[in-house]
Amino acid sequence: MLVDGYGRTIDYLRVSVTDRCNLRCVYCMPEEGVALRRHADLLTYEQIAAVVRAGAGLGIGRVRLTGGEPLVRRGIEALVAMLRPIPGLREISMTTNGILLTSSKAQVLREAGLDRLNISLDTLDPARYAQITRGGEIAAALAGIEAARNAGFGRIKINMVVFEATTPREREAMETFCRGRGLELQTIRHFTLARRDHESLHPPVCDRPLPCDRCDRVRLTADGFLKPCLHSDIEIPVDFSDIEGSFAAAVGAKPEEGTSCSGRTMGEIGG
Repeated sequence: MLVDGYGRTIDYLRVSVTDRCNLRCVYCMPEEGVALRRHADLLTYEQIAAVVRAGAGLGIGRVRLTGGEPLVRRGIEALVAMLRPIPGLREISMTTNGILLTSSKAQVLREAGLDRLNISLDTLDPARYAQITRGGEIAAALAGIEAARNAGFGRIKINMVVFEATTPREREAMETFCRGRGLELQTIRHFTLARRDHESLHPPVCDRPLPCDRCDRVRLTADGFLKPCLHSDIEIPVDFSDIEGSFAAAVGAKPEEGTSCSGRTMGEIGG
Protein backbone atom coordinates (compact mmCIF):
# COMPACT_ATOMS: atom_id res chain seq x y z
CA MET A 1 0.00 0.00 0.00
CA LEU A 2 1.21 3.50 -0.89
CA VAL A 3 0.59 6.05 1.88
CA ASP A 4 2.06 9.54 1.71
CA GLY A 5 3.45 11.61 4.55
CA TYR A 6 0.01 13.03 5.37
CA GLY A 7 -1.80 9.71 5.71
CA ARG A 8 -3.41 9.68 2.25
CA THR A 9 -3.65 6.29 0.54
CA ILE A 10 -2.56 6.54 -3.09
CA ASP A 11 -4.33 3.98 -5.28
CA TYR A 12 -4.98 5.88 -8.52
CA LEU A 13 -2.56 6.44 -11.42
CA ARG A 14 -3.28 8.78 -14.32
CA VAL A 15 -1.16 7.92 -17.35
CA SER A 16 -0.47 10.43 -20.11
CA VAL A 17 0.29 8.38 -23.22
CA THR A 18 1.07 11.35 -25.48
CA ASP A 19 1.48 15.12 -25.42
CA ARG A 20 -0.22 15.42 -28.81
CA CYS A 21 -3.83 16.47 -29.31
CA ASN A 22 -6.13 17.06 -32.26
CA LEU A 23 -7.73 20.08 -30.53
CA ARG A 24 -6.36 23.29 -29.00
CA CYS A 25 -8.76 23.87 -26.11
CA VAL A 26 -8.33 27.26 -24.47
CA TYR A 27 -7.83 25.78 -20.98
CA CYS A 28 -5.40 23.08 -22.06
CA MET A 29 -2.69 24.58 -24.25
CA PRO A 30 -1.73 27.77 -26.05
CA GLU A 31 -3.21 28.42 -29.49
CA GLU A 32 0.13 27.74 -31.18
CA GLY A 33 0.43 24.44 -29.32
CA VAL A 34 3.53 23.30 -27.44
CA ALA A 35 6.92 21.98 -28.48
CA LEU A 36 6.15 18.29 -29.02
CA ARG A 37 8.50 15.62 -27.82
CA ARG A 38 9.91 13.14 -30.29
CA HIS A 39 8.17 9.77 -30.39
CA ALA A 40 11.48 8.24 -29.26
CA ASP A 41 11.30 10.33 -26.09
CA LEU A 42 7.90 8.94 -25.08
CA LEU A 43 7.42 5.82 -23.02
CA THR A 44 6.67 2.71 -25.03
CA TYR A 45 3.53 0.74 -24.26
CA GLU A 46 5.74 -1.94 -22.72
CA GLN A 47 7.33 0.63 -20.40
CA ILE A 48 3.94 2.03 -19.41
CA ALA A 49 2.70 -1.49 -18.67
CA ALA A 50 5.80 -2.12 -16.54
CA VAL A 51 5.09 1.01 -14.48
CA VAL A 52 1.43 0.06 -14.04
CA ARG A 53 2.37 -3.50 -13.08
CA ALA A 54 4.76 -2.25 -10.41
CA GLY A 55 2.19 0.25 -9.19
CA ALA A 56 -0.50 -2.42 -8.97
CA GLY A 57 1.83 -4.49 -6.85
CA LEU A 58 2.02 -1.54 -4.46
CA GLY A 59 -1.74 -1.00 -4.29
CA ILE A 60 -2.61 1.03 -7.40
CA GLY A 61 -6.05 -0.28 -8.34
CA ARG A 62 -7.26 2.27 -10.87
CA VAL A 63 -5.60 3.60 -14.01
CA ARG A 64 -6.85 6.36 -16.32
CA LEU A 65 -5.31 6.85 -19.77
CA THR A 66 -5.06 10.49 -20.83
CA GLY A 67 -3.08 12.68 -23.20
CA GLY A 68 -2.96 15.15 -24.79
CA GLU A 69 -5.57 13.10 -26.57
CA PRO A 70 -4.94 9.37 -26.03
CA LEU A 71 -6.69 8.32 -29.23
CA VAL A 72 -4.12 10.09 -31.40
CA ARG A 73 -1.54 7.53 -30.31
CA ARG A 74 -1.66 4.63 -32.70
CA GLY A 75 -2.83 1.28 -31.39
CA ILE A 76 -3.89 2.52 -27.96
CA GLU A 77 -6.09 -0.57 -27.65
CA ALA A 78 -2.89 -2.65 -27.52
CA LEU A 79 -1.90 -0.85 -24.33
CA VAL A 80 -5.33 -1.50 -22.83
CA ALA A 81 -4.93 -5.20 -23.64
CA MET A 82 -1.50 -5.22 -21.94
CA LEU A 83 -2.91 -3.64 -18.80
CA ARG A 84 -6.07 -5.71 -18.49
CA PRO A 85 -4.51 -8.91 -17.06
CA ILE A 86 -2.36 -7.13 -14.46
CA PRO A 87 -3.25 -8.54 -11.02
CA GLY A 88 -4.84 -6.04 -8.66
CA LEU A 89 -5.94 -3.62 -11.36
CA ARG A 90 -9.65 -3.06 -10.77
CA GLU A 91 -10.43 -0.43 -13.37
CA ILE A 92 -8.98 0.96 -16.60
CA SER A 93 -10.58 4.16 -17.86
CA MET A 94 -9.81 6.81 -20.45
CA THR A 95 -10.41 10.52 -20.87
CA THR A 96 -10.94 11.59 -24.49
CA ASN A 97 -12.46 14.45 -26.45
CA GLY A 98 -14.36 11.83 -28.46
CA ILE A 99 -13.46 13.23 -31.87
CA LEU A 100 -11.60 10.07 -32.94
CA LEU A 101 -13.92 7.67 -31.10
CA THR A 102 -15.48 5.93 -34.09
CA SER A 103 -17.80 2.97 -33.67
CA SER A 104 -15.02 0.54 -34.55
CA LYS A 105 -12.53 2.20 -32.19
CA ALA A 106 -15.01 2.19 -29.32
CA GLN A 107 -15.76 -1.49 -29.90
CA VAL A 108 -12.11 -2.54 -30.06
CA LEU A 109 -11.33 -0.59 -26.87
CA ARG A 110 -14.21 -2.30 -25.10
CA GLU A 111 -13.07 -5.72 -26.29
CA ALA A 112 -9.49 -4.96 -25.21
CA GLY A 113 -10.72 -4.41 -21.65
CA LEU A 114 -11.38 -0.69 -21.22
CA ASP A 115 -13.94 -0.29 -18.45
CA ARG A 116 -14.98 3.33 -18.57
CA LEU A 117 -14.85 6.53 -20.61
CA ASN A 118 -14.84 10.21 -19.69
CA ILE A 119 -15.63 12.38 -22.70
CA SER A 120 -14.94 16.11 -22.70
CA LEU A 121 -17.86 18.27 -23.86
CA ASP A 122 -18.06 21.81 -22.53
CA THR A 123 -21.12 23.03 -24.41
CA LEU A 124 -23.79 21.86 -26.85
CA ASP A 125 -23.60 25.05 -28.88
CA PRO A 126 -21.61 24.32 -32.09
CA ALA A 127 -20.19 27.84 -32.41
CA ARG A 128 -19.14 27.99 -28.78
CA TYR A 129 -17.65 24.49 -29.00
CA ALA A 130 -15.57 25.60 -31.97
CA GLN A 131 -14.45 28.66 -30.01
CA ILE A 132 -13.46 26.72 -26.88
CA THR A 133 -11.66 23.99 -28.84
CA ARG A 134 -10.27 26.41 -31.42
CA GLY A 135 -11.84 24.76 -34.42
CA GLY A 136 -13.32 21.48 -33.22
CA GLU A 137 -16.45 20.04 -34.83
CA ILE A 138 -19.07 19.22 -32.21
CA ALA A 139 -20.75 16.71 -34.53
CA ALA A 140 -17.69 14.45 -34.29
CA ALA A 141 -17.67 14.66 -30.49
CA LEU A 142 -21.38 13.82 -30.30
CA ALA A 143 -20.82 10.89 -32.66
CA GLY A 144 -18.06 9.68 -30.34
CA ILE A 145 -20.45 9.74 -27.40
CA GLU A 146 -22.96 7.66 -29.34
CA ALA A 147 -20.21 5.25 -30.37
CA ALA A 148 -19.31 4.75 -26.70
CA ARG A 149 -22.94 4.10 -25.79
CA ASN A 150 -23.40 1.64 -28.65
CA ALA A 151 -20.20 -0.21 -27.71
CA GLY A 152 -21.73 -1.00 -24.33
CA PHE A 153 -19.73 1.22 -22.00
CA GLY A 154 -21.94 1.33 -18.94
CA ARG A 155 -20.73 4.37 -17.04
CA ILE A 156 -19.88 7.24 -19.36
CA LYS A 157 -19.01 10.58 -17.82
CA ILE A 158 -19.27 13.88 -19.63
CA ASN A 159 -16.62 16.34 -18.43
CA MET A 160 -17.94 19.89 -18.77
CA VAL A 161 -15.57 22.74 -17.96
CA VAL A 162 -17.61 25.63 -16.55
CA PHE A 163 -16.36 29.11 -17.41
CA GLU A 164 -17.47 32.46 -16.04
CA ALA A 165 -19.19 32.91 -19.41
CA THR A 166 -21.06 29.60 -19.16
CA THR A 167 -24.75 30.42 -18.87
CA PRO A 168 -27.35 28.62 -16.73
CA ARG A 169 -29.08 27.69 -19.98
CA GLU A 170 -25.95 25.92 -21.22
CA ARG A 171 -25.70 23.91 -18.01
CA GLU A 172 -29.38 23.04 -18.07
CA ALA A 173 -29.10 21.92 -21.69
CA MET A 174 -26.15 19.68 -20.79
CA GLU A 175 -27.98 18.22 -17.81
CA THR A 176 -30.97 17.40 -20.02
CA PHE A 177 -28.70 15.94 -22.71
CA CYS A 178 -26.93 13.66 -20.23
CA ARG A 179 -30.06 12.63 -18.37
CA GLY A 180 -31.78 11.59 -21.58
CA ARG A 181 -28.87 9.35 -22.61
CA GLY A 182 -27.93 7.79 -19.29
CA LEU A 183 -24.70 9.79 -19.06
CA GLU A 184 -23.14 11.11 -15.86
CA LEU A 185 -22.38 14.83 -15.92
CA GLN A 186 -19.23 16.00 -14.16
CA THR A 187 -18.69 19.75 -14.11
CA ILE A 188 -15.23 21.19 -13.59
CA ARG A 189 -14.80 24.84 -12.78
CA HIS A 190 -12.29 26.47 -15.12
CA PHE A 191 -8.95 26.80 -13.37
CA THR A 192 -5.33 27.58 -14.07
CA LEU A 193 -2.31 25.53 -13.05
CA ALA A 194 -0.78 28.76 -11.79
CA ARG A 195 -3.12 28.84 -8.78
CA ARG A 196 -4.38 25.80 -6.88
CA ASP A 197 -7.29 27.65 -5.27
CA HIS A 198 -9.15 27.88 -8.59
CA GLU A 199 -9.70 24.15 -8.94
CA SER A 200 -13.08 22.65 -8.19
CA LEU A 201 -14.51 19.31 -9.18
CA HIS A 202 -18.14 18.82 -8.34
CA PRO A 203 -21.46 17.29 -9.45
CA PRO A 204 -23.97 19.56 -11.21
CA VAL A 205 -25.72 20.76 -8.06
CA CYS A 206 -22.74 21.06 -5.73
CA ASP A 207 -19.93 23.61 -5.62
CA ARG A 208 -17.84 22.05 -2.88
CA PRO A 209 -14.17 21.83 -3.92
CA LEU A 210 -12.23 18.58 -4.04
CA PRO A 211 -9.88 19.08 -1.08
CA CYS A 212 -6.20 18.19 -1.18
CA ASP A 213 -6.63 16.03 1.92
CA ARG A 214 -8.64 13.55 -0.18
CA CYS A 215 -6.17 13.32 -3.06
CA ASP A 216 -5.49 9.68 -3.92
CA ARG A 217 -3.47 9.95 -7.13
CA VAL A 218 -0.15 10.35 -8.85
CA ARG A 219 0.42 10.98 -12.54
CA LEU A 220 2.78 9.40 -15.06
CA THR A 221 3.83 11.78 -17.84
CA ALA A 222 4.29 10.60 -21.41
CA ASP A 223 8.04 11.14 -21.15
CA GLY A 224 8.48 9.04 -18.03
CA PHE A 225 8.12 11.16 -14.89
CA LEU A 226 5.91 10.48 -11.88
CA LYS A 227 4.16 13.68 -10.89
CA PRO A 228 2.79 13.51 -7.33
CA CYS A 229 0.68 16.69 -7.52
CA LEU A 230 -1.03 18.44 -10.43
CA HIS A 231 -0.40 21.88 -8.89
CA SER A 232 3.31 21.40 -8.32
CA ASP A 233 6.51 21.25 -10.37
CA ILE A 234 7.73 18.19 -8.43
CA GLU A 235 8.56 15.32 -10.82
CA ILE A 236 10.33 12.03 -10.15
CA PRO A 237 11.97 10.30 -13.14
CA VAL A 238 11.01 6.64 -13.41
CA ASP A 239 13.98 4.39 -12.75
CA PHE A 240 13.18 1.24 -14.70
CA SER A 241 15.66 -0.72 -12.62
CA ASP A 242 13.64 0.19 -9.51
CA ILE A 243 10.13 1.28 -10.44
CA GLU A 244 8.81 0.53 -6.96
CA GLY A 245 11.45 2.87 -5.56
CA SER A 246 10.34 5.56 -8.01
CA PHE A 247 6.77 5.24 -6.76
CA ALA A 248 7.96 5.45 -3.17
CA ALA A 249 9.93 8.60 -3.97
CA ALA A 250 6.99 10.21 -5.77
CA VAL A 251 4.52 9.43 -3.00
CA GLY A 252 7.04 10.58 -0.40
CA ALA A 253 7.40 13.90 -2.25
CA LYS A 254 3.66 14.52 -2.45
CA PRO A 255 2.99 17.93 -0.85
CA GLU A 256 0.24 18.48 1.69
CA GLU A 257 -1.37 21.00 -0.64
CA GLY A 258 -0.80 22.02 -4.24
CA THR A 259 0.37 25.52 -5.06
CA SER A 260 1.15 26.00 -8.75
CA CYS A 261 2.66 24.27 -11.76
CA SER A 262 4.78 26.26 -14.19
CA GLY A 263 6.78 23.51 -15.89
CA ARG A 264 4.06 21.95 -18.04
CA THR A 265 0.75 22.84 -19.63
CA MET A 266 -2.40 20.88 -18.80
CA GLY A 267 -2.17 19.21 -22.21
CA GLU A 268 1.26 17.82 -21.33
CA ILE A 269 0.11 16.43 -17.98
CA GLY A 270 -3.27 14.96 -18.86
CA GLY A 271 -6.68 15.27 -17.26
